[in-house]
Amino acid sequence: MAIKFELLKESTECKARLGILETPHGKIETPIFMPVGTRATVKTMTPDEVKDLGAQIILGNTYHLHLRPGEDLVEKAGGLHKFMNWDGPILTDSGGFQVFSLGDRRKITEEGVEFRSHIDGAKKFISPEKSMEIQNKLGSDIMMCFDECAPYPASHDYVRKSMEMTTRWAKRCIDAHKNTDNQALFGIVQGGMYKDLREISARDLVEMDFPGYAVGGLSVGEPRELMCEMLDFTVPLLPKDKPRYLMGVGSPDYLFDAVIRGIDMADCVLPTRIARNGTAMTSSGKLVIKNAKFKEDFTPFDEECDCYVCRNYTKAYIRHLFNVNEILGPRLITIHNLHFLIKLMENIREAIKNDNLLEYRDEFYKKYGYE
Repeated sequence: MAIKFELLKESTECKARLGILETPHGKIETPIFMPVGTRATVKTMTPDEVKDLGAQIILGNTYHLHLRPGEDLVEKAGGLHKFMNWDGPILTDSGGFQVFSLGDRRKITEEGVEFRSHIDGAKKFISPEKSMEIQNKLGSDIMMCFDECAPYPASHDYVRKSMEMTTRWAKRCIDAHKNTDNQALFGIVQGGMYKDLREISARDLVEMDFPGYAVGGLSVGEPRELMCEMLDFTVPLLPKDKPRYLMGVGSPDYLFDAVIRGIDMADCVLPTRIARNGTAMTSSGKLVIKNAKFKEDFTPFDEECDCYVCRNYTKAYIRHLFNVNEILGPRLITIHNLHFLIKLMENIREAIKNDNLLEYRDEFYKKYGYE
């Protein structure tokens, strides 16, 4: 197998756990937050800067890299690691979520998905086999099965058919995967907000014996309580000795929700996206730097933060950068936000180790403003 997962400790107060995930490009301490590098870059950041923040693994986006620059060029460059000069682990998604989010511009059949590029309208087609071909050429450490992420809300009948097709596609992905020694392929549990469908999906995928499993189809617009209910039900259906990945969550409360329910890996564009809009995550909650009250505020974002930005720059200066449309503004908040979430996950791992995760969560929530 391309990866090896070792379960180090299970919490005595909840389902949180500590682990080590070993990949061809390095070891990862779990639970982990993974910054997203959609187009072979974490936006505004150099790979060295991302590494210096403590990021242990990043994501690449199969759909976007397929459209530009194309997987053949990346393969010619020596694979995604060499192309973007990142020597740590990389996970690539399947392209499924992006394709299905195209709405009227795509048509789903048993064979795959025909869609029009959001760039130039050109006709494209991605099947399970094509997704595997693209990801094999990208050379990521962890690949994801091609799946359909059902919308929310959706009828039981629609989600059932979607889930059953996703399972058939998973088998086709296994058959098409050509580099099992160096790239691990994760299955994705679907089933929407229906427990009976989640149970069938998990059972069928576990029988296929993937080296890791993702919980897909959550954080797609459903209430937080419903997401937690689905996680409470689904995670125990997955093998204890394999990594579990919740796709697309990145706010502090959702990360706590996931880890407490036994999730090992999570990713989201949230910290970099809100940074470009001028929003910083701090120990006392979100801070919108464009607000006039920060015009003469010569203190850092967060007195408790030791990141490069908080050590060197003030709110007044960064607000000025946004006011004059200087790219350094979004860059600095991106550095801070990624540091914030990576540090949060370090603290969560330490709390699991000390069996006081729930206490740490409550303290964090109180300061952040969740309660």
